[in-house]
Amino acid sequence: MLIEHDGHAPTVHPTAYVAPTATLSGDVRVGAGCRILFGAVLTAEGGPVELGEGCIVMENAVLRGTRRDPLIVGRHVLIGPTSYLTGCTVEEGVFLATGSRVFNGARVGARSEVRINGIVHLRTVLPADATVPIGWVAVGDPARILPPNDHGEIWETQKALDFPGYVFGLDRPAEGESLMPAVSERYGRALARHLDDRPL
Repeated sequence: MLIEHDGHAPTVHPTAYVAPTATLSGDVRVGAGCRILFGAVLTAEGGPVELGEGCIVMENAVLRGTRRDPLIVGRHVLIGPTSYLTGCTVEEGVFLATGSRVFNGARVGARSEVRINGIVHLRTVLPADATVPIGWVAVGDPARILPPNDHGEIWETQKALDFPGYVFGLDRPAEGESLMPAVSERYGRALARHLDDRPL
């Protein structure tokens, strides 16, 4: 399904394929020879989503461009089933396996691999030809690649990256307080822009 959002309609190269149950919303640009499979969602939430030539987006993957960080994918990238990418840059020839996650402001270098359930965290720069092993976490700039059970090391780097400030424009709450009321109000207001969407 193609949806006009915020006055922008998706553009799909004539040689690309978009499955009938995939959803493209807003300023989404699909390059030559791309394949967007069943249940995939590509949504421009204030910033574009752009796929270079020959990309494959597999079943139920979600790709989201943001106002602060567009989502740019280089040529010949494979994005595995149920993967989630938001506001990031993925350079050419990258393999993002099933369940991989790449967060806001991150950059994945050319020919890198993020294996099953691997994570490239907020504002992380993964160099070319790097590998994030199954379930591991890349965090920081330059990236440190750490096992998921090494929470202390991950948090040491992640805390300074300021997820709530960078993504939501909010200060981290004091201990015993929740960020979620402010997040849900602010994020809900932004997502209300979809009320005027128009299926094409």
